[in-house]
Amino acid sequence: MKSEKPNQFSRTVFPAIMLLLAGTFFRVIRVDLAPETLPNFAPLMAAALCGAVFIPGWMGLVVPVVALLVSDALLNLHYGVPVVSSQLLWTLPGYLIAVGLGWIIRERRGGLLAILGGTLLASVLFYLITNTGSWLGLVSYPRNFAGWIQSLTIGLPGYPPTWVFFRNSLVSDLLFAAFFVAVERMIVPVRMESTKAIPA
Repeated sequence: MKSEKPNQFSRTVFPAIMLLLAGTFFRVIRVDLAPETLPNFAPLMAAALCGAVFIPGWMGLVVPVVALLVSDALLNLHYGVPVVSSQLLWTLPGYLIAVGLGWIIRERRGGLLAILGGTLLASVLFYLITNTGSWLGLVSYPRNFAGWIQSLTIGLPGYPPTWVFFRNSLVSDLLFAAFFVAVERMIVPVRMESTKAIPA
């Protein structure tokens, strides 16, 4: 009897990986197509979390994190800064937290509400971690509580307020997470059909 595993992978896991990559690299494409429109509208945390939920095994960790790191490198090249920057110290923990939340949701077989709640939490944590990192790493911010609040709200002169970046990323994360779940639910009947026992 021929194994069904390759066919199951191509019909269920492969679409999830493609959707994850599309969501991740949307941030790179958007910078070229509409750099001034909805800054930071990119579903980073949703991609990391949903990748961990729907892509099985070690690929649920490796694929989201590698995709996000590659998109980071491409954006750095676009802006003419070092491919690997100190910002990685703040973004990578955020990615790993999102993947960890995704694994927890997968183990508990959480549904749409759990995924949206996890995405919301991952987005908030990523915002706090990365903006705190900017506050610590940029000399433009005062090294006091007021400076930290500035990094979380109005940001630096000449740029949109950081709360706008957070709002846009949160909206894109929640929309993408809901879309990812909708697509996964369309694939579920295919997965169940492909895993049925085949008579010898």
